[in-house]
Amino acid sequence: MKSPIHYRALLICLIIVSGFSGLSARLIYLQWIDRDTSAPKAARNRTAKKVIPGKFGYIVDRNGRIMARNLPVTKITADKIHLRDPGVAARGVAFAELVDQKEWIQAAREERRRLLKMRAHRVREELPEGELLDRYVDHFIPITARAIGVGPQELKRKLGAKLEYVTIAKDLREDEADEIEETLRDNFIHGFRFEKTVKRWYSDGNMATHTIGYVNYKGVGQSGLERELGAHLKGQDGYQITRQDQSGLVLLPGGGVLKPPRSGFDARLTLDVNIQSFVEEELDRGLDEFDSNCGAVVMIEPETGDVLAIASRPHFNLNLRNNMSDSAMHYAVQGVYEPGSTLKLISAAAALDLGLMSPQTSMFCHNGYMRIPGGYVKDYKAFQNITLEEVLAKSSNIGAYKIGMRVGTDRYMSYLRRFGFTRPTGILLPGEERGWTADPENGINFSRITYGYGVVVTPLQIACAYATIANGGVRMKPRLVKALLANDGTVVREFPPEKIERAVSVATARKMCRALETVVNPLGKGNTGKLASVPGYLVGGKTGTARIYKDGAYLSDRYAVSFAGFMPCDDPAFACVVVIHDPRSDEIKIGGGSVAAPVFQRIASRTAAYLNIAPTEAVEETLASTRN
Repeated sequence: MKSPIHYRALLICLIIVSGFSGLSARLIYLQWIDRDTSAPKAARNRTAKKVIPGKFGYIVDRNGRIMARNLPVTKITADKIHLRDPGVAARGVAFAELVDQKEWIQAAREERRRLLKMRAHRVREELPEGELLDRYVDHFIPITARAIGVGPQELKRKLGAKLEYVTIAKDLREDEADEIEETLRDNFIHGFRFEKTVKRWYSDGNMATHTIGYVNYKGVGQSGLERELGAHLKGQDGYQITRQDQSGLVLLPGGGVLKPPRSGFDARLTLDVNIQSFVEEELDRGLDEFDSNCGAVVMIEPETGDVLAIASRPHFNLNLRNNMSDSAMHYAVQGVYEPGSTLKLISAAAALDLGLMSPQTSMFCHNGYMRIPGGYVKDYKAFQNITLEEVLAKSSNIGAYKIGMRVGTDRYMSYLRRFGFTRPTGILLPGEERGWTADPENGINFSRITYGYGVVVTPLQIACAYATIANGGVRMKPRLVKALLANDGTVVREFPPEKIERAVSVATARKMCRALETVVNPLGKGNTGKLASVPGYLVGGKTGTARIYKDGAYLSDRYAVSFAGFMPCDDPAFACVVVIHDPRSDEIKIGGGSVAAPVFQRIASRTAAYLNIAPTEAVEETLASTRN
């Protein structure tokens, strides 16, 4: 009879045999049955995929000056799985023990490798795993924190996150990252990934903010041209796959898989950085002077439709991106307002084009108050008999309405659309507003539309309308992008000037140019646009002053003011509109002629000097001496 001891021994043997049988079965399963799954997993543990970022295309102005570019940057990520690897920790702890010893200091490279291998083996045998990892932490924390430029406690706090991969530094310059990587390597600190990428950088973060736009952290365009041209600007990332050991050392130098990155295209714009700076500076000056924070300026080359400058306020810094929630709207393109008297252009141009009137046709303006069915039309001053030219120069609402009545509602609305109102201009920017009008079949509504109420427009639409007159009656599509270019400068795609339609005849456009000159003529009596005149040049344009509509009523002392014009009149180099919303002043009467016209004058003067536009008129000394 067998004793209990024999049974216990037999039981223990069975347990041991079963355990080894289970391990053998698992090994067979992994090696043969589950080979397709387990082999790739093992391979992934020994391979590393390094992303090679594709180059983002530049955005440059019409003269090739850089407005948006990429800066190479590096992100450092802590791989906490790697940091907790006993083999990695043993090498770091062994180095910390050896680094100050005489034999290490005097040893050659191969001897150091032997010493490190021996010490790492001993450390791993002598120290419990928990203590080994703690000593590794004590080794790498102060060195890494000092190299990155943060405090040890801050680094510990970041590493305390529950994620396995933790970003501990980002947007580092290449030289900074290389120096940190070298420091960690020299101290046998492994477990940190250095991911090279690029960051979009804007040469002047405050310039053309809404037009250029910005990208998010993934490089995807969120607004402006960065969004509209994103597919062309953004390159395609490449990658390199290499095999590494547990310490991060490459086992097969030069081996693995390499997919080269592809660069994006550069975009050459129609904007001119110098003119853009004039526009932004003078817009800011005008807003500051009249205690306003909202406005826009658009400047267009009439012949091509090229947008030379476009600015909106409020805005934000493209690099810092602060106050974006209050400043995201591109007022020049997305902001709508009632234009007031700048829209009197339509009545006059339609009447001239249809042959119903001449610039000198006279009309009675009812001494400033005219009754119409269901209401009335008022002027700011009592006018009697004035010509079509004088209706523009003196900005008579009654005159504009009477001209509109001669044209007729249907024909008037047709000309309104010909000049681009109530429809998008087609500019290459997201979110463009099209504008609208009240029902023109209502007589009161139509009367208001003829002098710029009951109709909402964008500053861009007004600029395009005045550029149409300056271009001999042909409306061009506003163009922001001239071409897409490859890295070597080869033109990949051109965006040629695009004619939309003829709004009025050449003869009508010429008559309108002469009529609009009278608005700005500094020697004229009662002309509203005198402060827009530029010594040495004939300037054509029109003022606009419209009360702000809010909560169902027009405010009595709050206005949107504007000036739209072009110069020189005989061969306009540019058309420009200035809009300032809700200006305030205790010193002057608020109006388009007093607030917006001087901003236009300063922009036009600086632009004429920059473009070297030859003067077309003799300069009156007394007039020139009064200029600021």
